[in-house]
Amino acid sequence: MDVTELLALATRAGASDLHLAAAEVPAIRVDGKMCRLDVPLLSAQEVSEVLGQLMSDAQQKAFESHLETDFAIDVPGLARFRVNAFTQLRGPAAVLRVIPAQVSSLAELGLGDVFRRIAELPAGLVLVTGPTGSGKSTTLAALLDHLNRERPLHIITLEDPVEFIHSPRRSLVSQREIGRHSHGFVQALHGALRQDPDVIMLGELRDAQTIRLALTAAETGHLVLATVHAASAAKTIDRLVDVFAAEEKQLVRAMLADALQAVVSQVLVAKVEGGRVAAHEILLATPAVRNLVREGKVAQLYSTMQTGGALGMQTLDSCLQGLLRRGLISLESARI
Repeated sequence: MDVTELLALATRAGASDLHLAAAEVPAIRVDGKMCRLDVPLLSAQEVSEVLGQLMSDAQQKAFESHLETDFAIDVPGLARFRVNAFTQLRGPAAVLRVIPAQVSSLAELGLGDVFRRIAELPAGLVLVTGPTGSGKSTTLAALLDHLNRERPLHIITLEDPVEFIHSPRRSLVSQREIGRHSHGFVQALHGALRQDPDVIMLGELRDAQTIRLALTAAETGHLVLATVHAASAAKTIDRLVDVFAAEEKQLVRAMLADALQAVVSQVLVAKVEGGRVAAHEILLATPAVRNLVREGKVAQLYSTMQTGGALGMQTLDSCLQGLLRRGLISLESARI
């Protein structure tokens, strides 16, 4: 089984992911829906052979040791792919996420002036949040691409693995892959602060130590961009604070209130004419928002977004209503 043929089938179909599993027919996800490919079922041996085609010796050793691993590959003429290889009941399996070779611009994604203003903030913490597969990495890449094209900066990305490739334009871009260019996020983030950065992009805020360092970096004059798995702007704040022990929560709220600049929470919604469109909830850190975060009154952030439209804020509901009025999505799709 030539994995390149399967990847070509997936990319031609406009899939976001290719799923391979022992004793299963390969499947792809298109516009959020899974569908089987018209190819034969894969045996455990065939999946192992496919993974062997994709992995380096070091990645194979990591897979054998940990029973799962993350990495990225480039397939000339097709795209770049983020791979998660794992083991399951019937044998080896993998999910390959399609990463376009070209980074989409803010304009191409239909992201307006508020996103340009967010990208051009001089310092602070900007969070792009949402469920898995909601396009967080694509939005983050567009924000970085805007800076790369418009401003002479040093941009450092810390990713596991590196996804979108940013060719240096006006900015110097240093992309580091955890496990390949550094032994861990915390070590890499410590190092990044000594590498004269203007912008630091973190793949994900995943533990207390990384969150604390990100907040420190944002407070000391750097623009820090990161993703968080959370369903809304308010839940993003709770998610970050809840990582810490009870005695630390108030200090973290205070640090977050000082460092936070914006939270963009997004979901992908099915369009009437096929494909999907991103719906965004946008929270900007006004003095009122900072006070609510500091006092732990995150439930009141929703009403602040409702009344902050003139500043560029919006709730997810208002965004969905706008897409519905424009005829881009159906009423059923709007009821997510």
